Amino acid sequence: MLIVAMGWIMNSCYWENGETFYAGDHGCDTLEVSFSGDVLPILTNHCFSCHSNANAQEFGSGVRLQDYEDVETYSTIILGSIKHEDGFPAMPKDSEQLDACLISIIEAWVNQGKPNI
Repeated sequence: MLIVAMGWIMNSCYWENGETFYAGDHGCDTLEVSFSGDVLPILTNHCFSCHSNANAQEFGSGVRLQDYEDVETYSTIILGSIKHEDGFPAMPKDSEQLDACLISIIEAWVNQGKPNI
């Protein structure tokens, strides 16, 4: 009986491996990206410590990313920076590159014409 129970327990844990169960790109929707719903939350969580209106002058080289007009103006630089492309300052500064999904969302927003919705 113990052997049967151990076999059942071992088989029931098969899907506990996150890489197997969650393989692929789940939850990274880039079909209809909006500024307010998708891009602004990323910037708020990862960029505002230096690039908010309050902090940009002191910590963000004067680059403000708090409203649509500012982000639209700097969109090419933002994209090059978060992708760590040559010729752009790697952002976030002194931090690891953003998650690939977050970069894809911002890139999709730019490629979709930077809608202000």
